[in-house]
Amino acid sequence: MSNTDPQHPEGADTSAVQAALEVEELERQSATAARLFDLRRIIGGLFVVYGIIVGAMGISPSDADMKKSQDININLWTGLAMLLLGLFFLLWQHFRPVVPPSAEELAAAAERPDVH
Repeated sequence: MSNTDPQHPEGADTSAVQAALEVEELERQSATAARLFDLRRIIGGLFVVYGIIVGAMGISPSDADMKKSQDININLWTGLAMLLLGLFFLLWQHFRPVVPPSAEELAAAAERPDVH
């Protein structure tokens, strides 16, 4: 990488540019890890899977199951509710992703005294 790179200021130190690129890559990896371990994804995924299982059990209920539940197909309705809740969590996570703090925000937080 040369010092005349159009994306970097004239006379920029090559090691400083390399360090900045490494920091950007680490920030991207941090953001990916934050999204991967978002609890909304885990909870939503579990509710979707269990909703499908319980809902499938309710597609063709036995007469004994219907008699126990006073002719309400509880498995089907509960499965659908769980499926909708899981989809809600997954959509919430998709439209409002976790944004990890930037390096500047972390530095500012480290300099700020704790207020109790």
